[in-house]
This record gives sequence, structure tokens and C-alpha cells, in this order.
Amino acid sequence: QVQLVESGGGLVQAGGSLRLSCAISGRSILSFNVMGWYRQAPEKQRELVATITSGGTTNYADSVKGRFTISRDNAKNMVYLQMNSLKPEDTAVYYCNTKRGPWNYYDYWGQGTQVTVSS
Repeated sequence: QVQLVESGGGLVQAGGSLRLSCAISGRSILSFNVMGWYRQAPEKQRELVATITSGGTTNYADSVKGRFTISRDNAKNMVYLQMNSLKPEDTAVYYCNTKRGPWNYYDYWGQGTQVTVSS
């Protein structure tokens, strides 16, 4: 059974940094087509933050380009999100996501970690 556990969230002042981690268990990270981070702010829809494919191609939401970096460690079965120059509008619950199979049919989510950026 695939499980994703996020960590690293917290309260930070605007301009600060946080590093989120996602520990994947149950399958090798190499078996997933794509891994990503999403976020959901209060009363807003969940939105894509960043993704990284099995081939290493990354993609970012325009709102975080140049500030956030997604990476992965295949040996540790981990995915990371380095967040710099944080803004109050980055406040949200951040979720780790992985997909595998034809057309990314299998879709897995973590429980989320809260990130709060104070002004």
C-alpha cells in the first residue's frame, strides 16, 4: 500500500524559507510517472505548485517560479519542495502527490502539512 507522509510545514515570516519533505513508502519512487506538490488555501480550490517527472522534468505554477524548487532523492524515496522568499499568499495546506500507471490512473495523496506565512 502506497503511503505519502509530508513534513516540514510551519509558521514563517514573509521572506523566509521552508523545506517540505514527502516520504513515500510501499513502492519505489522509480515506479511513479510524476511526483508533485499541490496546495489548498482556505475557501480556495486545490492548485498545482510543482511537479517532477520520472525523467526529471520539472514544472511550476507561475506564482512560485523562481522561488520554489522541487527535487527528489531516489535512494531515500523522498520528494522535496524548497520554498524561498515566502509570501503571505503562499499560506495553505501543502499536499504531496504521486501518480503511476497508464494515463496516471493511480493517484496517491498525503495528508498535508500546513504552511503559514505571516506578514
